[in-house]
Amino acid sequence: MIAIIGIVAFLAVLALSLVITRIATVALIMTGLSREAARFQARSAFTGTGFTTAEAEQVVGHPVRRWIVMVLMVVRSAGIVTILISLILSFGATRDGPHRLALLGWLAGGTVVLFALAHSRLVDRVLSRPVSWALKRWTDLDVRDYAGLLHLHGAYSVLEIRIRKGDWLAGKTLRNCFLRAEGANVLGIVRADGSYIGVPTGDTEVYAGDTLIVYGRTQSLKELDRRRGGMAGDAAHERAIDEERGRMARQKQQETEQKRRRRSESEGEQPGVEEDQGEDRG
Repeated sequence: MIAIIGIVAFLAVLALSLVITRIATVALIMTGLSREAARFQARSAFTGTGFTTAEAEQVVGHPVRRWIVMVLMVVRSAGIVTILISLILSFGATRDGPHRLALLGWLAGGTVVLFALAHSRLVDRVLSRPVSWALKRWTDLDVRDYAGLLHLHGAYSVLEIRIRKGDWLAGKTLRNCFLRAEGANVLGIVRADGSYIGVPTGDTEVYAGDTLIVYGRTQSLKELDRRRGGMAGDAAHERAIDEERGRMARQKQQETEQKRRRRSESEGEQPGVEEDQGEDRG
């Protein structure tokens, strides 16, 4: 009986720890961190593995993020002690080999189920609402999910493109790159000296050592990141423009069909409305 209680206590503490970590991840996302960075920060704080310097500054310099990470550290300290005690109770209370194997099976199965739930997008959606409400209720933080607003999943993303010597982009102004014709939009540029240019203009020149923050279709941005200078790079640029024109033509056709469908639905409803009004007048 004691062994079973120990297993149940272990799974309960593990479940609570995973839920708290997931809540912290969602909360960090709400503060403006990307999903990948938020997941890494939450797991690093909970496991005590530490941060890289740049990521640590993102957390320590933000009061809400700092509080979230502090809670994770406290929970980690309490959770490890409880988990160790639970395991000692479970496997120390019985000397029967088959019974220990059965306990080990329950332990492994329960752990697998909990980790599967911890990686569920449904859990993310369920937790996002209360966490967002709590942040709005008790902080003055802007908790909009910018990754969601920009649809940063699937076809679209924001990538950092590091400019190397000999890259197709190196030495050009943004106007001469015609990146918008490819469907790519430069949101900002981090210079080699660390200075930042937000919303750069067409006259802004791109240098080797710069890092461009670009929004667009993921596959197109990856190709742009690999593109080298010369005739091959120019040919790749022309192909990217042709692909974007084709995509825009298909998108325009879809919008036209949607407008035609809405117009047909609206015209189809209109006679019914007039008929009802006629019956009312009668």
